[in-house]
Amino acid sequence: MNLRPLKLNDAPLMLEWMHDPSVVEGLQADFMSKTLEDCENFINASLTDDKNLHLAITDDSDEYQGTVSLKHIEDGSAEFAITIRKSAMGKGISKDAMKAIISKGLDELGLSSIYWCVSPDNARAVRFYDKNGYQRIPADKLVIAGDYTEEQKKKYFWYVVNKKEQDVRV
Repeated sequence: MNLRPLKLNDAPLMLEWMHDPSVVEGLQADFMSKTLEDCENFINASLTDDKNLHLAITDDSDEYQGTVSLKHIEDGSAEFAITIRKSAMGKGISKDAMKAIISKGLDELGLSSIYWCVSPDNARAVRFYDKNGYQRIPADKLVIAGDYTEEQKKKYFWYVVNKKEQDVRV
């Protein structure tokens, strides 16, 4: 597993997971309506975006397996996000990519905390985070960037990794 900047030739495989109901089930965004052009626009925008870091997760042959992100990077914190293709699931890729992006955020970017949310309906993701020892915390204990309504903040499960806890979590 490697992380690298997204490339335009990743777009067809990005669209593959976006149109796979078994992958997008329980995710917050409407990925099923996305087009190849949407993927290409996202990739192009990611190359000059200084508030968000979106990286391709690749295998040893540099084939795109998914995307891992730190979003809303500001004031020492960022929101984590990850998604991988169905063919990459169950191989430890998500765990390794998560460990790498959290280390990058805390060590290289100097962030003090990285947080994320999961819908309770996304059973696969909830199992993954719980199995890997991440603790849920109330949304009111976080400063959350992004477009979340108060209802969403209360509905989702929230997780956080702080700089001082890095050795425990990753």
